[in-house]
Amino acid sequence: MAVIHFNEEGFKRVVSEAPVAMVDFWADWCGPCKMLGPTIDKLGAQYEGRAVIGKVNVDDEGGLAASFGVMSIPTVIFFRNGKEVDRKVGLMPAGVYSDTLDTLLG
Repeated sequence: MAVIHFNEEGFKRVVSEAPVAMVDFWADWCGPCKMLGPTIDKLGAQYEGRAVIGKVNVDDEGGLAASFGVMSIPTVIFFRNGKEVDRKVGLMPAGVYSDTLDTLLG
């Protein structure tokens, strides 16, 4: 599975253990989130085995979104060893996300 759809329990377990993770906070009703979806799917395939790529539906997991201070969506948060190291708010070109992942992966 290239892109993981997280609930709170799975998020804590997987992201805390991953050397590098990228998580998209989104919602079904969000137009920019829908536009970002194919990019997230492509990155999931591209980085499979090297980084965890996941999604959190803020309507289903509002507590998780709140715990990271997600106020606008889409918000993509990058983690290294379970700690937030970067975030991108709003729709951005695919290269912004891949460049950040490449930097984190070294």
